Amino acid sequence: MRLLNELDKDDLTKVGRTLHSFAAELYPICRSITGNGIRQTLALIGNQIPLQTVEVPTGTPVFDWTVPKEWNIRDAYISKPNGKRILDFRDCNLHVLNYSSPVHATIPLNELRPHLFTLPQYPEWVPYRTSYYQETWGFCLSDNQMLNLKNEDYEVCIDSTLEDGQLTYGEYYLPGRSADEVLVSCHACHPSLANDNLSGLVVAAYLAKLVAQQQNRHYSYRFLFVPGTIGAITWLAKNRENAGRVRHGLVLTCIGDAGGFHYKKSRRGNAEIDRAVAQVLRHCGEPHEILEFSPYGYDERQFCSPGFNLPVGCLMRSVWGSFPEYHTSADNLDFIRPEQLAGSLRVCAGVVDLLENNRRYCNQIPYCEPQLGKRNLYRSTGGDAIGTETSARLWVLNFSDGEHSLLDIAERSGLPFAAISDAAEVLSLAGLLSCNHAIAGEHRNHRQF
Repeated sequence: MRLLNELDKDDLTKVGRTLHSFAAELYPICRSITGNGIRQTLALIGNQIPLQTVEVPTGTPVFDWTVPKEWNIRDAYISKPNGKRILDFRDCNLHVLNYSSPVHATIPLNELRPHLFTLPQYPEWVPYRTSYYQETWGFCLSDNQMLNLKNEDYEVCIDSTLEDGQLTYGEYYLPGRSADEVLVSCHACHPSLANDNLSGLVVAAYLAKLVAQQQNRHYSYRFLFVPGTIGAITWLAKNRENAGRVRHGLVLTCIGDAGGFHYKKSRRGNAEIDRAVAQVLRHCGEPHEILEFSPYGYDERQFCSPGFNLPVGCLMRSVWGSFPEYHTSADNLDFIRPEQLAGSLRVCAGVVDLLENNRRYCNQIPYCEPQLGKRNLYRSTGGDAIGTETSARLWVLNFSDGEHSLLDIAERSGLPFAAISDAAEVLSLAGLLSCNHAIAGEHRNHRQF
């Protein structure tokens, strides 16, 4: 199974434009942790992949949490007494404090001010703020808009509902030869925020399409599109017994901007997914940094909570909260780029390829080096420096003792995993290697050199 081979057949520029176009289709929707916005989003993702939609009723206990009331909004505004709207939810869905309770009143400016949120350091931007678990109401606006407010009465209206309903998430399961799973998760609950929300959604959906095209999958794959925090908690509560099947996991977020890659390790710190992502990033040709696990961030912290301790890391470009555009109206469609989305998809495909092809082999001629020349596996002229292809074959032969995986060999040699994997395939076809199927793909701690 080689996703990169399939991806490289396509024009990556075209793929990037497709991803960006899908993000643009999703961008106008006012999403939240519950409600019709997330249903609408999942329906559009369901046009790309056969998504199963799951709904969990308000009041359902999920570990220490409870599924909240469902929130929906139709309209919101602040207007002058003459009816002229000076702030309109229809212009920007960030204008409303997400999960605001309904209100309709005429109040003076001094009563309105405590319900207004701005970013003085970025006076043209609108902040994104929420009030999920404490009922209140509010508006978000640019600081320049705030400064233009005069000391007079204003009509405020938030036409929303907050009532018993459902929490909705989407799931796409692809069975493989093994019941062991690769989990890919992303949050689907933010309104019009392109990098922190939509980039992960579109890359995950396209990755799922690539995986679905591969018929010879070793692992089973589960793609989750969930509301942040409460969605992952709810999924884990409903799948407590099956969660142990997750052998490798990735949370995707903030993956479409121009920043270099950042990978936050799982709580385990040395899981195969941690090593796999680090290996792919080392050879991806873009700047990257590996971050240690911390108990804050995105839904990796739920999957990595001590009761589960699943091997799930988080792949990002710019780290959440570290870029000025984070949770503001500046995180728009211009902030994410087609080429970065395509590059992120390519890294994800490389990680899947590594996990699928990370096997252990046994050298069939372990006593001294086999003669590769007579098998047309060595350069025809000696004396010059050996290239990557020959070097990879020699590394694979030397460490194929049934104990070292191809990832072990790639890390030790410093060569790309793809070169090591290709070498193993060629050597196997030549009868020089055999794959020990009992341990191929098995989750084990890597061999220490």
